[in-house]
Amino acid sequence: MKNTFGNNITLTVFGESHGSAIGAVIDGLAPGLTVDLDYINKLLALRRPAGEISTARREADAYVIESGVFEGKTTGTPICIRIPNEDTRSQDYSATRYLARPSHADYTANCKYHGWEDYRGGGHFSGRVTAAIVAAGAIVLPALNKKGIKIGTHIKKCGGIEDRDFSEAILNEIDSLYDKNFAVLDDAAGNKMMEAIKKAKSAGNSVGGILETVVLGMDAGVGEPMFDTVEGLLSHALFAVPGIKGVEFGAGFAIADMTGSNANDAFFMEQDMVRTRSNHAGGINGGITNGMPIVFRCAVRPTPTLGMEQYTIDMAAMTDTVLQSKGRHDPCIVHRARIVVDCITALTIADMLCTRYGTDWLVDGK
Repeated sequence: MKNTFGNNITLTVFGESHGSAIGAVIDGLAPGLTVDLDYINKLLALRRPAGEISTARREADAYVIESGVFEGKTTGTPICIRIPNEDTRSQDYSATRYLARPSHADYTANCKYHGWEDYRGGGHFSGRVTAAIVAAGAIVLPALNKKGIKIGTHIKKCGGIEDRDFSEAILNEIDSLYDKNFAVLDDAAGNKMMEAIKKAKSAGNSVGGILETVVLGMDAGVGEPMFDTVEGLLSHALFAVPGIKGVEFGAGFAIADMTGSNANDAFFMEQDMVRTRSNHAGGINGGITNGMPIVFRCAVRPTPTLGMEQYTIDMAAMTDTVLQSKGRHDPCIVHRARIVVDCITALTIADMLCTRYGTDWLVDGK
């Protein structure tokens, strides 16, 4: 049973959806990193539900940093962040204790933990726990930015509606995404996506989508060639985000339909820098960064909790039955998941960089 990820910088996530609190412990961060409390609040706000397209559960995320930060700087010791749960309605789950919600972790958790798991709101498997990932990532993201590394995610597709691609003004576009609760590059497309979410909600249904992430400013030579490849470590981390069911890099699965001459990224010199004329590999060759932007996409499933009856089983009686969910839920989680993707990416990238250059490298001026 493991809830820790990372090599040099490790992240441990704890807590349950309806427990007293959730939180994270970050170990291995260098001393002297600036911790901006307002920035942490800003990113937590981007993950929180907003309006008709989100759950009615409203948590203030009034986090407390219990250790590892003194006078606004990291001390080098483990950082513990605790986020209280204040808007819980556990009674919503009492009547359906033994009913396995389709496509949730209820059944598998019951098998693994022999019935001792906290079932309320999904317990440790709930998307609520991702608030802790965001709080942790909000400490690392500014340190990466100071090193010239930018991470940005937009909603590439949702409810069948597509956003446009990043343009040559990608740096400004990434900055603008952090000011948007609904992170799209084309606001008109975003409005259509939100209408599709509302339509699904009114029918008691849900929708999913695709998140596209770009990492700029990575030097060539970061990553390992076998089991700790850039793709492998990022995928490992990204699949910890509830609802993500697929990850592809660069051209992804479309590369299978290309010829080699079309799929290959030809090298050329741009002044004294090595570049490629295309980026079908997504900035990675042999599991190692090649200096081009890292590009990947995550497929996010439709929210499995629905406002309609679903067939299921009673795990106590071991009989077939029907479930009518009564808890609060999102008709779509794509727009909330994108900041979680940014933050888990930042933590993973920082860990890779510390493997390459040492943990003190993250501190500005080192």
